[in-house]
Amino acid sequence: MSGTEQAEPAAGRMASPEAAGLRVLLVPLGAVEQHGPHLPLDTDVRIAEHVAYSAARGLPDLRVAVAPALPYGASGEHRTFPGTLWLAVETVTAALLDLARAARPWAGHTVFVSGHGGNAEPASAALRVLRTEAPGSASAWFPRAGVLAAAGRAPDAHAGRTETSMLLAIAPDLVRTDLAEPGTTAPLADLLPAIRAGSIADASRNGVLGDPTGATAAEGRALLHLLTEDLQAHLTRTLPR
Repeated sequence: MSGTEQAEPAAGRMASPEAAGLRVLLVPLGAVEQHGPHLPLDTDVRIAEHVAYSAARGLPDLRVAVAPALPYGASGEHRTFPGTLWLAVETVTAALLDLARAARPWAGHTVFVSGHGGNAEPASAALRVLRTEAPGSASAWFPRAGVLAAAGRAPDAHAGRTETSMLLAIAPDLVRTDLAEPGTTAPLADLLPAIRAGSIADASRNGVLGDPTGATAAEGRALLHLLTEDLQAHLTRTLPR
């Protein structure tokens, strides 16, 4: 490797001695769940991994690496659609606690980088415990609507233009653009009571919350860039000086 080349910041490819003394370990969190008729089940995993690696590459002065992703999440609201594999909130909480505790002896700070909003509850529960055990040892990052809106378009909730654009930028061969169709386009706040009382299927026949038609790879790249910058800003704010 030449002096100008950088090794891929993948923790899973490191030998054990190389992992010692990492300043930051990014752990992508996703979900294996339906994303309408046009996006792959692992959409959230792909987005989380992409943002984590992009952020890590952009911080060459930090000792930062990206762990293998935890692909399964708390996504029981999608359970009525084929292909969805979900874990209970308590199971995800326990897994996050175990991972952060395992990384603590050799990684300065663990960041859970989630591409799935349903992981917010277990992440919050795990961090409440971790902040008591070892303050400053772990944090979590989620895509924020305000950040995405900076691209000039209000983000939609699930499998709509926002996620479809990002997947067109990340893995265009996996997007079935010919099958993309609008779902329920009402605001998420209006749909949550039905979703919480039942499932996504009670709010949207095809599982889409938004309208994926018109999605573009260019828009996806812009959104991913904003998310990467936001994750890097999170690290700058969170890491101990």
